[in-house]
Amino acid sequence: MLKGFKAFLSRGNVLDLAIAVIIGAAFNSVVKSLVEDIFTPLLGMLGGLPDFSSWKVGPLMLGSFVNSLLSFLFTAAVIYFVLVAPAEALKNAAKEKQRAETLDKATETPPEEIQLLRRIVELLEKK
Repeated sequence: MLKGFKAFLSRGNVLDLAIAVIIGAAFNSVVKSLVEDIFTPLLGMLGGLPDFSSWKVGPLMLGSFVNSLLSFLFTAAVIYFVLVAPAEALKNAAKEKQRAETLDKATETPPEEIQLLRRIVELLEKK
């Protein structure tokens, strides 16, 4: 039983997941600080106080929900514009480079065997 547990822990997937969780937790604090310390005050400068916790509709406390919703939207925007969009741009640039290299290879002169076969075909067609 311990042997199987050791094998499970030593798999690359488990270690990769553990590393991803640790880095994700650290990155969470960076994004949270960016949203709370930079974007939320900017929103407050544009439209008044960024704290909506006092908003009520009858007995419903909608302000806390609005605060959570804005925090979620800002966090999603930061993750998209800081991580996802640049990663997509890098991936697309790499694909374009690979396509250009493939196109260059396709337009290069073919191997000698192919050239000889083409000459044979041309000679046979002439006869």
